[in-house]
Amino acid sequence: MIFLKLLLAHLIGDFILQTNKGVVHKEANKAASWFLYLHLLIHFCLPLLLLWDLNYWKLALALALSHGVIDLITLYTRHWYKLKSIPFFLDQAAHLIVLFILASYPDTRKAFLVLVENLDWPLITGLVFVTYPAAIVMTKILEGFSERIPTDHKSLPNAGKYIGMIERLLVFLFILLNRWEAIGLLIAAKSVFRFNDLKESNNRKWTEYILIGTLLSFGLAILAGLAVRFVS
Repeated sequence: MIFLKLLLAHLIGDFILQTNKGVVHKEANKAASWFLYLHLLIHFCLPLLLLWDLNYWKLALALALSHGVIDLITLYTRHWYKLKSIPFFLDQAAHLIVLFILASYPDTRKAFLVLVENLDWPLITGLVFVTYPAAIVMTKILEGFSERIPTDHKSLPNAGKYIGMIERLLVFLFILLNRWEAIGLLIAAKSVFRFNDLKESNNRKWTEYILIGTLLSFGLAILAGLAVRFVS
């Protein structure tokens, strides 16, 4: 419960009470940014407010100080990465690790072992499979078809790959929840969005390629979901 309250405090402080203007100010001024220290003060007060116990002031102080160190590291190293999303996710991962450590201290090791022992490994394996591994499997299966498809159509870089991963994750989730009708709705929604593109292209090969890819993507996700349900 302490971890959940600290997580809620983090979400409120980092995503609701932190404005874009403040983020820009931090990125421009780094350690000299007044907003950074206001941000840390917020992260000190929020845990105390949600825990509603001043005896946790040391915990709140440790959270605020560690938050400041992580933010400063992110601010001074963010130029190392071409994609801004990478330092963002690294920053958030570091915050979550610190939250877990402080919430479970002094029994952090025991809490970590309990967490690992209670992980649903079939579920984790299935989730991993329907992302990049399934995308690579599909690429290999469709390799002979993709060579015959013209590449003059406009599209965002890697958009198809990410759309496929998202749809497989959704199908995988629907299988685990035994909501087969939701898969039908997902197929219908994708068909509606794809209809205009396929109509405008007037390319039978491209239409067949999209259809094969969609059915293969859904099929892999369904098989993964059924396999997880079988072994769980």
